Amino acid sequence: MSFYINNTNGARPGPTNGNPLNGICEKVLIETTKVFDACISQSTESGIILALSNYDPANPVLPLTYISAEASTNQATVSDVVIERIESCPNFANVSANVTIPVVVTYRDSNGTIGTATSSIVVQKNVILFVPQPAVAPITISANAVFSSEIGVFNATDSTFTVTGCIQIVLKVTAPVDVLVPSYGYPFIPPCQTSPVASCPGTNVPLYPTASGSTSIPNG
Repeated sequence: MSFYINNTNGARPGPTNGNPLNGICEKVLIETTKVFDACISQSTESGIILALSNYDPANPVLPLTYISAEASTNQATVSDVVIERIESCPNFANVSANVTIPVVVTYRDSNGTIGTATSSIVVQKNVILFVPQPAVAPITISANAVFSSEIGVFNATDSTFTVTGCIQIVLKVTAPVDVLVPSYGYPFIPPCQTSPVASCPGTNVPLYPTASGSTSIPNG
């Protein structure tokens, strides 16, 4: 079984049926990252220069023929952040930053060998976002990004590619916080469907920690 395979136990994630308040048993303090605001931008850019490094296999035979390029991860790096609050709307700000997207380039060398190399794209962003007032918990500007390209030419003078590609960036305003949320308690974790049922002497311990008795210090 799993949460969703042959499992009828009500203590599992999924859609809520009936009264959503039925079964709430405690207030749980959760350490998490809160997203205060976010926005997405999409564009098709041409003339992007991709400088290459970390060739695999090493020492390809030039010139190279461009095949494609894409982001190696959706987690981009944000730097040079400047937050300028809008005087008439103090909870909003002009947020400017450089977003660096790591890229993997696929090519074919003159011997017909297909290889890859790493590169990166730096995109300057300037947007208006809701930015909370300063607090102990630090505000962070983060970004997720996607890049995809299938159009490009090799520049023999400096061994780079000039490409056209689609860029999608999600900028977020976040902070680490403690949030008090209603809870249905711990979920029921069913046994895996492909695992045999076997007893394990000495390992019969609770899956989650519990606190028995009172959770308050008595007076006096």
